[in-house]
Amino acid sequence: MVRLDGIHKSYGAHDVLTDVSLTVSRGSVTALIGPSGAGKSTLLRCINLLERPDRGTIAVDGRTLDLGDRVPAKDLAALRRQVGMVFQSFNLFPHLTVLRNISLPQQRVLGRSRQEADARSMELLTRVGLADKAAQYPGRCSGGQQQRIAIARALALDPRVMLFDEPTSALDPELGLEVLAVMRELAQDGMTMIVVTHEMQFARDVSDHLVVMADGGIVEQGDPVQIMRDPSHPRTRRFLRAVLER
Repeated sequence: MVRLDGIHKSYGAHDVLTDVSLTVSRGSVTALIGPSGAGKSTLLRCINLLERPDRGTIAVDGRTLDLGDRVPAKDLAALRRQVGMVFQSFNLFPHLTVLRNISLPQQRVLGRSRQEADARSMELLTRVGLADKAAQYPGRCSGGQQQRIAIARALALDPRVMLFDEPTSALDPELGLEVLAVMRELAQDGMTMIVVTHEMQFARDVSDHLVVMADGGIVEQGDPVQIMRDPSHPRTRRFLRAVLER
């Protein structure tokens, strides 16, 4: 579903990503873990070109994107329709109701009527357990509820791939569990997902493929249980020891 080849990204003299290649299978969950500053979030943002790689190639669902000097607007729009993203912060419009937060992008991007968009929004709010919040404003919802609303908004555009950038990092543990439960359901339904996370239990139990990043590159990848139990790279061992022994 997603293939990255030789992705390189730098800011001035600082290399953030160096020759990163990754293949994500259709219907799989790939977890990206590693220390802060490893390049995990930057890699995620490169997939839908919120950050432009300096070089390398990106292919989504068999379509390779030309990363030339200027990506045509139609190609960029097509990519972002296929790739939904959920951020650490919820990025909801505070002056719109929960329902309008989910419906408006469908009308603008997919050309759905308001009636069609609202019907789809209610389906998704029911799916994430928040149908009763449709008429509320985001500020009246908890952090966990706002993140679930953000997930529903991303799903409303019918993406082929979902990217999650540490979706529970701004939440306390109890609210984070609400969000992880929704993500587990998406995984069970076969949604292709790439998740940057510090939730080691989620990475081990839900992901099909674990990728460990450090210093702008992939140091180890493979079966989550195997890597958690017996990591082969010293950097992975050091990171897991620090995380699991806290």
